[in-house]
Amino acid sequence: MKIADVRVIVTCPGRNFVTLKITTESGLTGVGDATLNGRELAVASYLNDHVRGLLLGRDASQINDIWQYLYKGAYWRRGPVTMTAIAAVDTALWDIKGKAAGMPVYQLLGGKARDGVLVYGHANGATLDEAVAEVGRYLDRGYRAVRVQCGVPGLATTYGVGKDRDFYEPATAGPRPEEAVWATEKYLDFAPKLFDAVREAHGFGFHLLHDVHHRLTPIEAARLGRAAEPYRLFWLEDPISEELQEGFRLIRQHTVTPIAVGEVYNSIWDCHRLITEQLIDYIRTTVVHAGGITHLRRIFDLAALYHVKTGSHGATDLSPVCMAAALHLDISVPNFGIQEYMPHTPETDAVFPHSYRFEDGMLIPGDEPGLGVDIDEELAARYPYRQAYLPVNRLEDGTMHDW
Repeated sequence: MKIADVRVIVTCPGRNFVTLKITTESGLTGVGDATLNGRELAVASYLNDHVRGLLLGRDASQINDIWQYLYKGAYWRRGPVTMTAIAAVDTALWDIKGKAAGMPVYQLLGGKARDGVLVYGHANGATLDEAVAEVGRYLDRGYRAVRVQCGVPGLATTYGVGKDRDFYEPATAGPRPEEAVWATEKYLDFAPKLFDAVREAHGFGFHLLHDVHHRLTPIEAARLGRAAEPYRLFWLEDPISEELQEGFRLIRQHTVTPIAVGEVYNSIWDCHRLITEQLIDYIRTTVVHAGGITHLRRIFDLAALYHVKTGSHGATDLSPVCMAAALHLDISVPNFGIQEYMPHTPETDAVFPHSYRFEDGMLIPGDEPGLGVDIDEELAARYPYRQAYLPVNRLEDGTMHDW
């Protein structure tokens, strides 16, 4: 199965996506997600200028060797651009291998370990009443787990709150990022009130999640975790900036609220200490940013040894190609926890036809050979790339802060 063609497809059906399509001499094709939100063209260039020529003529069935070749052969290892590019290649090769075998990828990973993949939706509102009502709307749609985000009184904008309740997209088109203003003390005062209002209105019969988005210090996160304990959060996500992993030890000393982190990690070495020292409860690394199915499976296997469950990132900056790949891995690993799921727009779904489906609070991967997802190149060409950035964040005195 020699590789005959490698193409990078950039499209913007409402937001930017980068897709790698690999074709073998026999005509089998595979697709991989190469989207890095706000830095999409950096990965496209990496693939076109440095990877494409290395793949032509290689045996597409040798996934492990190609992964190591691209990782070790570059000398400059890891980093989001490199690992996203490797992930795209790896995912596309798994897609090809599944098609060659006539099996869905999850069968190549050992088969199903569960009937479906539990997912959580994103309820948000500018006000407390709106957020509480949105949680109810997700429950009415069959979700068993809901993440809630809400506007903070006194702040003009808040992470997780968008103009479109169904298709939240923080990246905005333009030559520069939007700038937001943040006040930790206002957030810490308000967040427990949000949890209380949601539980008062909807009870404890579903999983409730919340994302801090890296904005607190360890002791502030510990304070929030302790305040949230009566409301039994499924997890508190990304409570602190993830560079200083020792900080998670301080959080652990003060609260039993479960902690989830890892969407910005791109290798097993980034999260090794957090997992092996049991400083977290859920690891949120993704197929597209952590080296593809091959490397993410290594991370999940390590996590399983230390009672850490999976909870992969799944926002709309990950294309349906990545979501399909995630589901095949999710449904096969023993330590699956939950999968983030933000439905894509109809335009995106049309560009990326796929067979996975939402049913009774879960996503079910398709049974077609490979990943069960493709890209409509003719339709994709109708949506040219538009420069867009994620916002940046400042404190009220103008200091740059984690967004």
